[in-house]
Amino acid sequence: MANYRYQPPENKEFAEKVVQVNRVSKKTKGGNRISFSALVVVGDKKGRVGVGLGKAKDVSSAMRKGSTYAQKHLINVPIKGTTIPHEMRIKWGAARMLLKPAPAGSGVIA
Repeated sequence: MANYRYQPPENKEFAEKVVQVNRVSKKTKGGNRISFSALVVVGDKKGRVGVGLGKAKDVSSAMRKGSTYAQKHLINVPIKGTTIPHEMRIKWGAARMLLKPAPAGSGVIA
């Protein structure tokens, strides 16, 4: 009997960006066990954004898990024209982020 796994259809309404891929090594008595974690950001460029961290034994699975988590946990960011209407402070876990409105053409300042 064939073992088929359900794969949800790929959602093309979201733009996906891999922010970081990290190699993690765990020391065991048999040697080192290598795994990967991937931080993925998805958004629809209309005000909905999600962040996901996926962990797996290979990079592609970690990226897929991060993307799936991000699509399930979206937040709405208010947009006025091409920027946000006011300054926003966001805390997620131990990370803190400050979003400031900027004029068109200023790009991303990280």
